Amino acid sequence: MALNITNENYEALLADSKPLVIDFWAEWCGPCRAVAPIVEELAEEYQGKVDIYKVNIDDEEELATVFGIRSVPTMLFIPLNGNPQRTMGAMPKEQLKKMLDSIIK
Repeated sequence: MALNITNENYEALLADSKPLVIDFWAEWCGPCRAVAPIVEELAEEYQGKVDIYKVNIDDEEELATVFGIRSVPTMLFIPLNGNPQRTMGAMPKEQLKKMLDSIIK
């Protein structure tokens, strides 16, 4: 299951020892609602390999600002080594899996 990140528990991101995905979303966002079940499926499929976090931008405006989020859905794919990758907009499951596979190498 994807974990919700708030201003109070964002330290979990800094202490994580696996590649990360951060899903920035909002309740009013139709594409966010469409991709949410896919994100949950991927969190289960990739459990132990990648940690997937969710940030509600309406509740956590500071975190959205820190990460430079200007639209939702936006996902950050953060490998242990190398540069993070950002995707914007709802993406199909297969494309998200390719992104996940690229950060766990």
